[in-house]
Amino acid sequence: CPWEVALLARPMHPPARKDYVSVTFGEQSGGKYNNSKQLRRRSCWRKWKQLSRLQRSLALFALVLLLVFGMTSYPAVHQHFRGTRQADPPLRVVGLAVATSLCAVLKGKVCTLVPTGLTNSRLVLRFSETFRLEGVRESFRHAWRGYKEFAWGHDELKPITKTYAEWFGLGLTLIDALDTMWILGLKEEFAEAREWVSTELSFNKNVDVNLFETTIRILGGLLSTYHLSGDPMFLEKATDIGSRLMPAFKTPSKIPYSDVNIGKGTAHPPRWTSDSTVAEVTTIQLEFRELTRLTHDQQYQDAVGEVARQVHQLEGKQDGLVPMFINTNSGQFTRQGIFTLGARADSYYEYLLKQWIQGGKKEHQFLEDYLQAIEGVKKNLLQKSSPSGLTFVGELSHGQFSPKMDHLVCFLPGTLALGAHHGLPDDHLELARLLMETCYQMYAQMETGLSPEIVHFNTHQGSTRDVEVKPADRHNLLRPETVESLFYLYRFTKDPKYRDWGWEILQSFNKHTKVSTGGYTSINNVRDPDFPLPRDKMESFFLGETLKYMYLLFSDDLDLISLDRYVFNTEAHPLPIWPSEPKE
Repeated sequence: CPWEVALLARPMHPPARKDYVSVTFGEQSGGKYNNSKQLRRRSCWRKWKQLSRLQRSLALFALVLLLVFGMTSYPAVHQHFRGTRQADPPLRVVGLAVATSLCAVLKGKVCTLVPTGLTNSRLVLRFSETFRLEGVRESFRHAWRGYKEFAWGHDELKPITKTYAEWFGLGLTLIDALDTMWILGLKEEFAEAREWVSTELSFNKNVDVNLFETTIRILGGLLSTYHLSGDPMFLEKATDIGSRLMPAFKTPSKIPYSDVNIGKGTAHPPRWTSDSTVAEVTTIQLEFRELTRLTHDQQYQDAVGEVARQVHQLEGKQDGLVPMFINTNSGQFTRQGIFTLGARADSYYEYLLKQWIQGGKKEHQFLEDYLQAIEGVKKNLLQKSSPSGLTFVGELSHGQFSPKMDHLVCFLPGTLALGAHHGLPDDHLELARLLMETCYQMYAQMETGLSPEIVHFNTHQGSTRDVEVKPADRHNLLRPETVESLFYLYRFTKDPKYRDWGWEILQSFNKHTKVSTGGYTSINNVRDPDFPLPRDKMESFFLGETLKYMYLLFSDDLDLISLDRYVFNTEAHPLPIWPSEPKE
């Protein structure tokens, strides 16, 4: 058909929504509708019944717009059908009054009509951020529906098989999502989850937990929810789990073990090594420091402060960059010579800046280490790809550069922008912009519109594609880092492209990872849109981080988690920036 009405993106399971209506003239042979044969065979009535009320409203909106547009441009359309159109006909803006009336009828839930342009043969009507915010809420509700029905009180949802997986047996997804529900204004869901935490959550269990993951997800989530809601029950639970994690610090070096049995009060390193990763032992400080401030029990801040003090003075760094492992017996870096901002080291750099911000910009050793590390990144890890010249962060292994970049590294644009917002050099923001473009391209250049876990950039002249992805790296875990950085970049620059990129990513999640019975699934192959190979796992951080940052990206309320009053932990749980002590 020579007309295309772009209302709904084709999802893997139920349809997702776009934030605009577009009417396009296309060639008769080129207007192929991208859908499967099975979907094309469904009856129109069945399709219509499967749409939500909001989607039906959008469909009716488009039909009325097409009718009005058709009546006002019949001669041009007639020529187009006959194949005699020499150029795009002028679009007469008749019918916009009708569209405006429809938007008014829909009461702002779909659009506040702003005709953004008439370009070529496309009439674009952009919808309000209210529409996008409701889209994020709808995604959260869909994910939560699957968790509630098939995995309630358990750690993770397995949406394909409609069951659950346990990691620690502590309701990980539920706790991780508490402050997201509060921020999204989902009061009923929050109240139900709060009741479970109050009556069912117990840490008196003979179970080994990971110190780092439990700190950032559970301790961080409970502390954040306490601050947002003011409910003392969450602080009581946070204090309980915080005290049970303290045996991890009983090591010869005071560098903590990775694993703690929260019921027995014992701790140990991984079964295969006596090392901990540098990221894990240096990304627990925000939470334990805040626990000390709230409880006035100094043991928590003293323990994590000792770790930070030791890492600050350790030898083995290169221009402020740290190795990936540290030994819990000797307190020294091990397996030296490999430097990355990806897995096992990433959040060390994030927490240098954020501890400085959390403490009121008084602890200068954190700032010094952070600034030195960023200069080390510029000197050792930054290169540009070919042919597009994308700026990326690679890795260094014993002096040899590797053009490998984890998706985890996409936290860096947001962190750089946050530092610039708090007074660090302007070139940090410029670097953030360049890296943000790269992280977006890691999505845009994939056939599914979703980034793989790891990419390798081409650096040789004559390359035809910037990004290569090895078969083992093609999975997508619903990670938040790119959306996180989009949130920071939009907050500080107000450039609307960052919102547009975020909306594209959300629609790609809806198209390729949304499971019709509830929940979202990680996938194994971002290069194959027809067979992305679902992994049957919804990580807790999809609710705790990805959708939270997506919502904040589209919110115009700058007081909703103000970045002058809060600092996010690495699991997107906002903790307050400490107030300045009154001067005497």
